[in-house]
Amino acid sequence: MNKMTLKFRSEMENEAFARISVCAFLAPLHPSFEELMEIKTIISEAVTNAIIHGYDSSPVKTVKVEVGYDENGCITMIISDSGNGIADVKKALEPLYTSKADQERSGMGMTIMQTFSDSFDVISCVKEGTSVVIQKKLQRIQ
Repeated sequence: MNKMTLKFRSEMENEAFARISVCAFLAPLHPSFEELMEIKTIISEAVTNAIIHGYDSSPVKTVKVEVGYDENGCITMIISDSGNGIADVKKALEPLYTSKADQERSGMGMTIMQTFSDSFDVISCVKEGTSVVIQKKLQRIQ
């Protein structure tokens, strides 16, 4: 399995860096345009959640993105923060739920990530942080 790890400051401008880096890392798998767009969306939503919800937009924290893939095109992505954590993960997974309604957040990030994933899990502990663990299997054209 090939793997990479990115760690960066929790600044919104780094969200694009994360998306582009993950896509470049996955280039040898030759994902379709649709798969690439889904992966970019997953990374974007997860990193944005870490920054806005995990760290309350504090730029002095660190977001971690780990990505690995195997020879069958199975990708594992783990996006982590060591911030606020989620008190009620089940509630956070409900479509349209947001803990930042005052910031005009749509509450669809988790739903979107789940939709584009083959496997989606949220591991969280209040005041310790959150990890989103996502698996996506690429459709391999022979």
